[in-house]
Order: sequence, then C-alpha cells, then structure tokens
Amino acid sequence: MRDSRARRSRMSLARQLFALQIVLLLLLVVTSAALVFLQVRNDNRKDTEHQVMTLASGLAELPEVRRAVTGDDPSAVLQPLAESVRRSTDTDFIVFMAPDRTRYSHTYPELIGERFIGSIDRALAGEPFTESYEGMLGPSIRAVVPITDDRGEVSALLSIGVLQKKIGAELSRRLTPVIPISVGALMLAGAGSWLISQRLDRQTLGLGAEEITRLYEHHDAVLRTVREGLLIVSPRGKLILVNDHARQLLGLPADAEGRPVQELDLSSPVGPLLTSGSPVNDRLCVYGDRVLVLNQERIEKNGRRLGTVTTLRDHTELEVLAGELDSARGFAEALRSQAHESANRLHTVVTMIELGRPERAVEFATVELASAQALADRLTDEVQEPALAALLLGKAAQAAEKGVELEITDDTAVTEAGIAPRDLVTLVGNLVDNAIEAALAAPPPRRVTVTARTEDDSLLVRVSDSGAGLDGEALESMFTRGWTTKTASGARGQGLGLALVRQVIDRYGGDVEVSGHAGAVFTVRLYRGTTSS
Repeated sequence: MRDSRARRSRMSLARQLFALQIVLLLLLVVTSAALVFLQVRNDNRKDTEHQVMTLASGLAELPEVRRAVTGDDPSAVLQPLAESVRRSTDTDFIVFMAPDRTRYSHTYPELIGERFIGSIDRALAGEPFTESYEGMLGPSIRAVVPITDDRGEVSALLSIGVLQKKIGAELSRRLTPVIPISVGALMLAGAGSWLISQRLDRQTLGLGAEEITRLYEHHDAVLRTVREGLLIVSPRGKLILVNDHARQLLGLPADAEGRPVQELDLSSPVGPLLTSGSPVNDRLCVYGDRVLVLNQERIEKNGRRLGTVTTLRDHTELEVLAGELDSARGFAEALRSQAHESANRLHTVVTMIELGRPERAVEFATVELASAQALADRLTDEVQEPALAALLLGKAAQAAEKGVELEITDDTAVTEAGIAPRDLVTLVGNLVDNAIEAALAAPPPRRVTVTARTEDDSLLVRVSDSGAGLDGEALESMFTRGWTTKTASGARGQGLGLALVRQVIDRYGGDVEVSGHAGAVFTVRLYRGTTSS
C-alpha cells in the first residue's frame, strides 16, 4: 500500500506538470544560451572582419607603403612597418606581397620571400574582401586588399588576419557572464515552478490526471443518478456545486454555482444553515411548500477545512401520509375506546335487566345511542365529503377519550368542497389536533369548537380552543419555521403541523386569520378550483 501511495504521489498531476515545466525551462534556457552564443559569435566575427578590413584599407593607402612596394627592397621597409602595426593592433599577421604572391613581410621573417597561401584573385581585380582560411599559422579571418599605384593599377597586395583561436578566446570572455545568468534564471524559474506545483498539488489533493478524470466521471454519474439534493459550499460561503434535484427543491437559478449563498435569497432555515457550516443530522425543516430532511457535514483533509456537503431529501409526501396515518391511528384508538365503552354500557344494560329494571336499561341505552347517533346523522347530512365527516367523528371520539369536549357548530355545512380529500384531512386534522393539545394544556373546562362550511366560492374552516392563547411573537412565526409549543423531544414531525396547513392554504390561494387572546382561533378560507402548482 505504501508503494502504491508513493507511486500515486510521484504520478500526481502537480508533479507531472512540474517535471514538464523543468524540461521546458531547460529547453528554453539551453536554446536561449545557444542563440546568445551564435549571436555573440556572429557579432565577434563581424567585428573582426570590420577591424581587419579597416586596418588593411587604411594601411594600403599610406604613401610610404605605395613607394615601398615599387622600390628596390620592399621588405626592408614593409617588414618593420608590418610588425609595428601588428603589435599595436593586436592582429596575428600582416603580409605585404607582390601580385605573384611573393611575401614582403610576415610574422615569422623566415617565411619572407615565399608564396602567400590563400585567395587573392578578387584583390588582383581591385576588390578588397575578407575570408576564413587556414594558412601557415592556422585558421584565421583575414582581409585582402589591393595596393594601387598612381595610375590605379594593382602593384601589390596586403593581407591582415586574426587567428580563430584568439577570436575563440574573445568569444569565451564575452560568453562567461551568460553561463551564471542562465543557471540563475533556470534556478529561479525552477523554484517558481516548484512553488506553483506545490500549490497545485494541495488543490488537487495529490491526485494524478487519470484519477482526477475517473473521479470526475464518477462524480458526474452520481450527480445525475442520486435521488437526493446535493450541495457543496466552500469555507467562504460560495456555492461550489449543486445537482439538479437540489436546484429543483430549492428553486435555485441555473447560474447558482459559483455565487455566494447569501446572494441566492434562500429563506430560513436552509439559507442560514448553508452559510453557518454547522453539522446537522436528519433535521426536518419546511422550505416553501416542501418538507425537507437536511444533513450537513464538514469536509476536512489533513486538518484543513474544505467546506461543507449538504444533502436534502423531500419528505413532503411522506409527512402528509404520516399525518393521515396519525389520523387513522387516532380513529383506531377512538374506535377501541368506543368498543370498550360500549362493552361497559352493554354490561350495565344486561345487569339492569337482570336486576329487574328493564325500563332503566332501555332509557340508559337509548340516551347514549341517541347522542352519538345524532352527531353522526348530522355530519352525514350536512357534510357531503365522506373523508371530512369521518375525520370529525373520529376527532370527536378522540377528544372525548382525552377529556376534551369537541363541539361541531350548528352552521357546519359542507356541500361540494372542491378541495382534495387529502388536503382536507391535512388541514382540519392538524388544526384540531393542535387545538386538542392546547386545551389539554389548560385548566378545565376543556373545549374545542369546529366550524366548516362552504360559501359561494370558498370553504371556511374555523377551529378554536380553550387553551392559554398565543402571544404576538408566536403569531409571527408559527407558519414559517415549523413552529411548535410541545416540549417533548423526539416526536416525529414535531412542529410541522402548521407548516403543512400553510402548504394547503398556499396551494389553494387561501388565507388564514389567527387570534390568540382568549384561546387560539384559526380561521382558514380556501378558494375552490384555484389550486396552484
């Protein structure tokens, strides 16, 4: 495993880029040095050619030189002159010669009188020129110029040269500063590349190109297939990543990625949670018309915080179904209680008959039956929605079992509600449950009053209780944050009842009024046939 980690580290993208940069820097420095060398060598050659041509042309124009080449003993005059000029100009040879190549002067006197080695044809034609040639002293750069008499005819030739080894020494002297400069530039650029590679290595977490590609492919596949909303936020509060499901759940714009979370206008509690970066585990929250389960964890590596990852699950339908299940469970409990009470009453009736009091037995049985039957008959006649009628009957029995009187007002009359049965159960069930809880928390008498009636284009639902009422702060927040007055911990969906009520109200473009001075009174109006998506 250690070898594989080391191999991965060596093959990280940052290290590959660093190696590539070093190779490029070497090529750049070597190429630059080679170009400088060629340029300096070319300039040095041109300077040497210019030097020897200028010197030769000037020396060939001297009157004493012209006289000497036509005299009886040219060497006697020209050899001392040539050596004097050679030493003073730091050239390697100055050769005066006859048109037939016979030397009049030379650096080595013993070579005087011998033939000159090199090209002279262009000079004999009256054209001065320079050339590179390997003569008696070695390779050199020389200039050959004609010496003309008063009539303009070539009477002699002059060649002045500098040996290549001296030119090489001068070239080395000029290039000496280039080497440390090139090495320094290479070291400085290498250090900069190393720092950049270290930063890149931290940013890419030491991964190689293939690993990054594979992670991206997996990451893209997960984002496309995961059934949860996923968001990643940087330590500075910028939204780095959001998948399509999270964008749909939160209503985020298409350009949300890369923007600060505070600019996205995310309402509470999702917005503050994303910016806080605090760990959250399975927190139920209400966002718009949805019930979301939110989890948030910090991302850290080697003690360095990289941001937070947040997942969202839509539990709206699940919470609605759970509410309906709670209502059904309440119905079942109420029926169980009624069955128990019915058994007690039956035993009482049988005992009365056995005691010879049949008249009292009939009276006892008919009074209890008439009371329950009257409520059932009235709801059946006045409430045409079976789900709502069953709900009210069940809540009445449930309230009675808990010692709370549930009164359904005489003006309750629901014809064609125009509201989905599920929404009716959610709305009325949560309002009545909250009212029963509030009444139980207050001293007797404990009472809940329910009114439901259809009007011209709307359904009116009013639920009041004999509880302690609500303060002003509660009126402001009860529908917005999953508000609750319950103190028990661990209850499923605690604080979501009124949030679900708000969802139903918003879905039908309705409104709600709440007063809370002497017991809470909730008045909800839903407009039939105006459901909003």
